[in-house]
Amino acid sequence: MRDHTKLRAFTLADEVALLIYRFTSSFPREEQFGLTSQMRRAAVSIPSNIVEGCGRQSEADFVRFLDIAYGSLREVEYQASLASRLGFAAENAELNAKLTETSKVLAALIRSIRKS
Repeated sequence: MRDHTKLRAFTLADEVALLIYRFTSSFPREEQFGLTSQMRRAAVSIPSNIVEGCGRQSEADFVRFLDIAYGSLREVEYQASLASRLGFAAENAELNAKLTETSKVLAALIRSIRKS
């Protein structure tokens, strides 16, 4: 079993989840069950899938959960862009930078495991 707390990808994904909660806190009330909820679920899915993958025995299962985490990350990237374009929140440079960094680190982790 792997220790998720030792993975940089997990640490970054956890930071993304926290940033998304802050980013969505000012969304319109009528979006509470729409984009706000969708973004928060997708953001929490990123570190959650990394944790779940770490609990799996096989490398194939681990990578499968990392792939799911990566898909959720890309979903959040799009949703943050959409929210900004809809005027729900100003574009957030800190969030965008964290999403980009997390994407790169997670993709590199997936590639490294697939090579071995």
